Amino acid sequence: MELYLIRHGETEWNKQNRLQGSIDVPLSAEGIRMAEGAAERLSSLHFDKIFSSPLSRAFTTAEIICKNQKDLIKKDERLREISFGSGEGSYYSDWIKSDSPFKYFFSYNQADLYVPPAGGERLEELYLRTTNFIQKEIEPFANDDGKILIVAHGALLSSIMCYLDKRDIAHFWGDGLAKNCQEVIYDYDKKNQTWQKKVNPQV
Repeated sequence: MELYLIRHGETEWNKQNRLQGSIDVPLSAEGIRMAEGAAERLSSLHFDKIFSSPLSRAFTTAEIICKNQKDLIKKDERLREISFGSGEGSYYSDWIKSDSPFKYFFSYNQADLYVPPAGGERLEELYLRTTNFIQKEIEPFANDDGKILIVAHGALLSSIMCYLDKRDIAHFWGDGLAKNCQEVIYDYDKKNQTWQKKVNPQV
C-alpha cells in the first residue's frame, strides 16, 4: 500500500500568516493554481480511496487533483484542521512573540509544552483523532496493493506522520511542515508491519 498525504493549496490567510484552524477559509487563486499543478504531477496515478478534510480549502484541492475520480472523495470530520479556538483569525507573529505557551507550537523538540488559546485543541487531542482515523480507515487495507490519498492540512498531516513515524508529541513536527500542495508518500512494509517514508518519490 502507498499512502499519499497532500496539504491543501494556498489561501489568503496562508499568505497573511494568520491562524486558520477549523475556520473554513477558501483557496486563493494561487491555491487553485497549486492544486492544478499537483493534478498534473499526479495525473498518472489511480487512487483506490480518497479522503479529505471537510473544510473547503482541502476538499476543493482534492476535487481539482482527482477531477476524474471525484466520486471517490470522502469527507471525514477527523481530518479537520486543529482548532485554535479564540486565536483563529489572528496572526502567528502575535502569538509567537508573546510569552504564551503558543511559542512551543512549532518547536521541533518541545511541542508537548504547547498550550492552545482558549477553546483550542491540544496536540494530544489532534493526535488521538488522527490516529483513530488511520487505524480505522487506512491500516485495515495496509497489506493491499493500491494507493490511498488524504488531502488535509499542515498540522493535521503532521499529526498523521507523527503516528506513522512513531514519534512522540514533543517531536510532533518531524522534518517540518509540508508546503501547500506538497505530497508526502509512505509505503507499508508488510514484512515489518511499519510505514516507511519514500525519499524523492517518483510518481
